[in-house]
Amino acid sequence: MISARAPVDTDAMHRIGGQLGTNPAGLFQDADGRRYYVKTLESPMHARNEMLAARLYALTGAPTLTYVRTTRTDQVATEWLELDKRCVAHLSEHERRQAQRWFGVHAWTANWDAAGFDGDNQGVVDDRVLTLDLGGALSFRAHGDPKGKAFGTRVGELDVLRDDADNPHAVRLFGDMRAEAIAAAIAVVTRIPDARIRAVIDEGGGSQKLAEKMIARKADMAARLDTLTTADEASAPTT
Repeated sequence: MISARAPVDTDAMHRIGGQLGTNPAGLFQDADGRRYYVKTLESPMHARNEMLAARLYALTGAPTLTYVRTTRTDQVATEWLELDKRCVAHLSEHERRQAQRWFGVHAWTANWDAAGFDGDNQGVVDDRVLTLDLGGALSFRAHGDPKGKAFGTRVGELDVLRDDADNPHAVRLFGDMRAEAIAAAIAVVTRIPDARIRAVIDEGGGSQKLAEKMIARKADMAARLDTLTTADEASAPTT
């Protein structure tokens, strides 16, 4: 989700902790004792891209850390939370199934880093599973390289996030999902009105081209949902 709070200024804060992920970052504390994890990204475009991803995750209801706007255009900040767990390998079966509810959102936003390079992009707070970093969603890879044509209108992530040997933590998290669970996860996205997608992207400073791409990706997922539904009906026992 995105906080309505005024943009934070790290130059006016104390840095009290170091980097946790792959991007230059630190833990900062303001004069009121509030703490934020702040990343400095490759470019303002990459930072805006992650904030747009946070808006789209919020639109679907997928749990994330709370994003806060910053005074620097190349920074992304989230409110600091003490996690109970931070690793896919440590999730209970109940927690893993909870995380799978949002598989469709990860696929829709092309979040190749949904599980994390070390399985550290899923965390638990008070029995709630959160995605901790959205830097690998939409148009950019987590390190800041543009995805280019790899981020198109076809949602190949519906398969890749479940079976790519080079992304073992994602496979561990999503690989055993059955057709009905995949269909339910896709439906989280396909039920969103096109007008809401356009509005959220526009509010976040995104382009009309991105909005149309996300709507096209939703349509691709809807077609996949129809296929899953038809296959499920065909396999149902007759009486």
